[in-house]
Amino acid sequence: MPRSTRSAIGGVVYHVLNHGNGRMRIFRTPEDFEAFAQLLLAAKEHAAVELFAFCLMPDHWHLVLRPQRGKDMAAYLSWLTNTHVRRHRAHYRNTSGHLYQGRYKSFAVAEDRYFLTLLRYVESNPLRAKLVRRAQAWRWSSLGGEDKLLSRLLDKWPVPRPRNWTSLVNQSLDQASVARLQVSFIRGRPLGSDAWTQAAARRMGLQYTLRPRGRPRKKPL
Repeated sequence: MPRSTRSAIGGVVYHVLNHGNGRMRIFRTPEDFEAFAQLLLAAKEHAAVELFAFCLMPDHWHLVLRPQRGKDMAAYLSWLTNTHVRRHRAHYRNTSGHLYQGRYKSFAVAEDRYFLTLLRYVESNPLRAKLVRRAQAWRWSSLGGEDKLLSRLLDKWPVPRPRNWTSLVNQSLDQASVARLQVSFIRGRPLGSDAWTQAAARRMGLQYTLRPRGRPRKKPL
């Protein structure tokens, strides 16, 4: 299967995900989480991106952002991860090898109800992992972070924020939504309505993400 391209299209919302190498912890202490959250803000000085949501987990992180130009997403993530790796190695001198599993994974998402579904999934990560009893209790996310940082870090959503947003995040997503999200995570398939997904895949050269996986069945002779 072809590898997902790193190129992005300006003005499109993307979900970005990366894991620690071998699912190792990339954040060991509260200070590690807090330092990375500050890096999310500092990285904005190096690329024009809007950040709508984030969630930092012990061994991975999620970002939902929109680059102004296609090259801005790569510039933002390159500065962010390279700086994080450099500072992590300087602090934990007894570590060796790669910090991240490799290249980040990403997929585009429509600016409609699918955007809200994605954000519910991202911000409820600590709840599903049973790290907290309520999603907003997780300090290192766009839902539970400190107001002073979030006011500087986060940008206005492209869709209206539901008044009962915190309650929605704490509710389980339906299985159909979760299944569709998982396909996008695994394959890099754009997330939206069928028509939007097909159009976005053509625009981004990602038609292969729409095809069934595996070899086609042989026709009987």
